[in-house]
Amino acid sequence: MTTRERPGGHAGQSRGRAAAPRVRLVDVAREAGLSKTTVSAALNGTGRLSPAVREKAVETARRMGYRPNATARQLRAGRARLIGYVVGEFAGEPWTYLDSPYFAQLTGATAAAALRHGYALVMLPAGTLQREWADLPLEAVIVADPVEDDPLVEDLLAARIPVFSDASVADRPGAHWVDVDTGAAVRESLDHLRESGAGRPALVLPDNTTRFHREVLAAYRDWCGRHGADERVTLVGEPGNGPVVRAVEQALRTEPRPDGLFVVAEASPPLIMDAARRLGLAVPADVRVVCVSEDESAAHADPPVSTLSLRPADVAEEGMALLVSALEGEGSTPPGVLLTARLQVRASSGHQS
Repeated sequence: MTTRERPGGHAGQSRGRAAAPRVRLVDVAREAGLSKTTVSAALNGTGRLSPAVREKAVETARRMGYRPNATARQLRAGRARLIGYVVGEFAGEPWTYLDSPYFAQLTGATAAAALRHGYALVMLPAGTLQREWADLPLEAVIVADPVEDDPLVEDLLAARIPVFSDASVADRPGAHWVDVDTGAAVRESLDHLRESGAGRPALVLPDNTTRFHREVLAAYRDWCGRHGADERVTLVGEPGNGPVVRAVEQALRTEPRPDGLFVVAEASPPLIMDAARRLGLAVPADVRVVCVSEDESAAHADPPVSTLSLRPADVAEEGMALLVSALEGEGSTPPGVLLTARLQVRASSGHQS
């Protein structure tokens, strides 16, 4: 009989072993030879204690594995310090936004920024229903890229839960926002393509109603009107490399063929280069390309792809600072912050700056 099979063996003991009791504050005080009040003050950074006493209390608590009772602390403070997070653009496909380089960076940076401010992020499924969050002690909810007239935003504000989002919630009581200057970003990208020799740029755009994508389309149409260029818009019905690459191929097959391509729908930049090559087109000789992308593979594609970054890490930092300021009543908090997108010019658009 092996040890695993033996009733009195190690494996059997581990299955029946009770969990170690939680280390209490009084246990730490007893071990350190200090009063419970002194240890509490040391761990909370309060009280008039000598550095040696404070260090002794903190080190003893660390060595013993003491963790403060989060529930008790919340009850004393009257706050849970939890912030909900949901991506409205992917309402029909919960969690798939983490496949997007943009939303993966935005989500990670938001979680890290929240933690630095003493808050924890609670991930909510896209398309979440009120019954899924109504009982959570959320202090606010971040709704990234909500669709037009998003019911989740309306439900949250109706429940008097502060909302942080993009500029679509501007002027709404209880809402704050951070956004990028979409119009300026589109004009900069299209002007760059035109200066590089592309007078017939096509737009590949997700078919949804987020504020960002609606403003991209409006800015593209305005640019075409001002420069006497025909509008060439191909909409992508769903996210993912496959649908976007097929839309790129469709855009490049139109006649007269576009000599520029502004791909706003997110896809792997090397795959977009491959799509052009399959159609017998050389980049940038036949078509100049700029992609809205946070994908690091853009710099390593053949040729390297020019990208327009929406600066997700900066959006997260600015947004969390703004939200925390509003939650904690730190003086006069502006309702929103507008950032400038960053165009990184590479060989795919004809020349490098």
